[in-house]
Amino acid sequence: MPDHAVSDDPGVQAQLDRLAILSPGADILGLDRITRLLDRLRDPHRALPPVFHVAGTNGKGSTCAFLRAALEADGKSVHVFTSPHLVRFNERIRISGQLIGDEALAGYLCRVLDVAEGVGASFFEVTTAAAFLAFAEHPADACIIEVGLGGRLDATNIIDDPVVCGIAQLGIDHQAFLGNSLRAIATEKAGIAKPGAPLVTQRYPTSLASVMSDAAARARTVWLPMGESWDAASYRDRLHYRDAQGRIETPLPRLHGAHQVHNAALAFAMLRHQSAVPVSEAALKAAPLWAHWPARLQRLDHGPLLAPLPDDSEAWLDGGHNAGAGEAISAFFTNERLAGRKLHLIIGMLANKDVDAYLAPFAGCVAHIHALPVPGHDHHPADRFAAIASRWGIDCAAHDDPAQAIAAIAAAPQPDPPLILIAGSLYLAGEILRLNEQYPD
Repeated sequence: MPDHAVSDDPGVQAQLDRLAILSPGADILGLDRITRLLDRLRDPHRALPPVFHVAGTNGKGSTCAFLRAALEADGKSVHVFTSPHLVRFNERIRISGQLIGDEALAGYLCRVLDVAEGVGASFFEVTTAAAFLAFAEHPADACIIEVGLGGRLDATNIIDDPVVCGIAQLGIDHQAFLGNSLRAIATEKAGIAKPGAPLVTQRYPTSLASVMSDAAARARTVWLPMGESWDAASYRDRLHYRDAQGRIETPLPRLHGAHQVHNAALAFAMLRHQSAVPVSEAALKAAPLWAHWPARLQRLDHGPLLAPLPDDSEAWLDGGHNAGAGEAISAFFTNERLAGRKLHLIIGMLANKDVDAYLAPFAGCVAHIHALPVPGHDHHPADRFAAIASRWGIDCAAHDDPAQAIAAIAAAPQPDPPLILIAGSLYLAGEILRLNEQYPD
């Protein structure tokens, strides 16, 4: 089934089964199908609260989390649409801050599917329509919409009047849809620019400046890049943000990794360069500690999956799967954090991901690779990881499931408590959270 979506609720599962039959079963881009589908639903996307639209290769989900945290810290009610889900399909749709309930979810999927015959809508397009229908029928102060894939032709880009658009880090990913060059990918992401909605972005190479400025000009709006219209940095254990309105100093994000400073700052810049939903400085200062985004350098609890490990072991989970993610995640494991140890890397990756590009930054800090399948998806075989381990002069073991990998690490003699990173796929990350009984809420 597309996106490996299943539900314990019979009502939701019945609709997911209908969706599997109607859907073409693959990612497809374009706005024609979502336009026709929403027209049959009386255009609920035209009745949404003020929309914050976020794209990017890496960091867009975290940026959405910081946006939500700031808005809710200011007492605002917020709808949120993100993807993919980790454990439960419901995670994609938040109504006024709460995950959509099973009964409501089944109802909205049913209403969309009842009018979807002949449209050929994809899994994501049906999900998007259901989210927009739910958001239009529940009042809220703001709506945060994460792009699914790319931007220009993504189903979420049917929204034509966001209050602000943001683009997080750019990198090479989804080449089959977006192109093989950073410039081509930037062009697709910049396609979310809309008239009158400031286009707020991270700092990009000079070669991409014309892509962003041209996209903003075509959309008749302004481009506000980091380093020019606003800036941020971390020092002395604080986040320091500045723009034309002034300076703000906040705690560092609770989300781990130096890259989260940039994601938080992008959210600040988006909030401060729109006027439809005013947000206080106090709320911005609270947001870094309020924001939560599972499977992004998340330290796992000592739950059922990790039970065989010593109590003082550490296990970290991240769903990143491209070169940029590899750089950001590996940078987190500094010499100070490693404390003389090396990582036990448990990894599974989809077959269309670049294993070498992702793993290159980890060379020298991994003790052993434990290769896993990604159930329900085409994935790299264990010998692909074994070849990299051989180049690094370390061992690689293949396992059928995460429990086997954890058991192997627990059984291996070692002088220090193990330091584990489970990585390579959000689908794998969702399975880890399920097995360890850490369900996103």
